[in-house]
Amino acid sequence: MSQDREPLFSSKNMKLLREPLDDSNPITVQVLGICSALAITVKLEPSVVMALSVVFVMGVSNVVVSLLRTKIPPRIRIIVQLTVIASLVILVDEFLAAFAYEVSKQLSVFVGLIITNCIIMGRLEAFALSNKPWPSFLDGIGNAAGYGLILVIVGFVRELFGSGTIWGYQVVPEPAYSAGYVDNGLFILPPMALVTVGIIIWVQRYRNRKLIEEQQS
Repeated sequence: MSQDREPLFSSKNMKLLREPLDDSNPITVQVLGICSALAITVKLEPSVVMALSVVFVMGVSNVVVSLLRTKIPPRIRIIVQLTVIASLVILVDEFLAAFAYEVSKQLSVFVGLIITNCIIMGRLEAFALSNKPWPSFLDGIGNAAGYGLILVIVGFVRELFGSGTIWGYQVVPEPAYSAGYVDNGLFILPPMALVTVGIIIWVQRYRNRKLIEEQQS
């Protein structure tokens, strides 16, 4: 009798979802995808849309490349991977242009730059090319969610303190402005995104000394 298959949501598989949210986060630990964290996190809405776009592209591309892994000649694997990613990014771009045009304009060229996102290429190379579709899917979703989590946090902080709004809705009450409160324009500048990410990295490593010990060893 053949050996029982590993459960879909085994502890090993769930680890693929959990770890990128914390101990192996693509942005705060692997320091990948920093450019988009700086560029599109002035507002929360485009941050969420970019996060969801990357989740879709990364999850599906990991599955497709995993399914094709035994058929792809090593010499052209990068071309195949870029073709898969580019096809999915075109779908995302067309969907946003049709159903979320204003957000599509805010994201501008950055949706297209998902094609060259080093997080996606890295997971295709490091995981999808050597693993089955289901673990590859979970790995893609987990890493994309870890990436998206940082985008959402940074977008939330920057919009709140830079504009006094959340998702475009005013949350700082008018009496606060009347009393002298002023939105901090520094938060809408790219350097503040880097500062915010730096603070997140500091907090993460403060509460998890294992990260520091692993990098020093």
